[in-house]
Amino acid sequence: MGVSVAGKTAIVTGAAHGVGLAIARKLVANGANVVMADLDDEKLDSEITTLRKDDGRVTGFSCDLREKLSITNLMATAMDQYERVDILVNASRQVLASDPLDPDDDLFDQLMQQNVKNALRLSQVVARKMIKQAADQPRGTNNGAIVNVTSIASRRTLPELLAYSVSCAALDQMTRSLAVALAKDGVRVNAVALGGVMTAHLKEALKDREELRAELAAVTPLGRIGEAEEAAEAVMFLASDAASFITGQILGVDGGRMNLDPMDRPAH
Repeated sequence: MGVSVAGKTAIVTGAAHGVGLAIARKLVANGANVVMADLDDEKLDSEITTLRKDDGRVTGFSCDLREKLSITNLMATAMDQYERVDILVNASRQVLASDPLDPDDDLFDQLMQQNVKNALRLSQVVARKMIKQAADQPRGTNNGAIVNVTSIASRRTLPELLAYSVSCAALDQMTRSLAVALAKDGVRVNAVALGGVMTAHLKEALKDREELRAELAAVTPLGRIGEAEEAAEAVMFLASDAASFITGQILGVDGGRMNLDPMDRPAH
């Protein structure tokens, strides 16, 4: 069974920048209909114009996923344009450092909302639609795929990233829990955990900081920073029927970093 998403309809959040944009581009390039959702309407419009020039079937939806009506309208847009939803990629997330000991500045509520609750609420709506679409299908049929974008920070301890790390750990557990809850309906739920991948956040952090770039490469067994397109390849695999017997998994896209003791350095 090949890695194909041709003819499927996908919703991708956080689709105007970084990894979310790379995922949307990858799905469009491989024949999927894609609804790109993001709060940055100007960048979203620009990217959609480019993709349409390449004959991509793509629709944009500018929204704030913290609002329940935005989630309802996002689903309505997908149904109006393409009449079904087969894939959801929750790629919208925030990476922010904060003071873990300051209850007024720990950003915990903000990051749990952005990185976990938004993804959960949208997943619930999309999963119900996938189940309804597959009402006449036998058990075990691939009726839909949800892929969450998380981070290896869920298993690392950086105090200044306490809120972000906890939100990623919660998203990992949400992935596993939804995978079990939706298995009987043939809807698969997986995640990719990024580490040392050129996200929009990392690109900004690396500006004029070659020492940080070198440090990231040094703690990565493959010896380099990953590209957003490489993360997109992993997402497309999990979203495709090639991953038809894979659910509840957190796939590391990190160049091997999670296999490395923090005290070690690979020899390059």
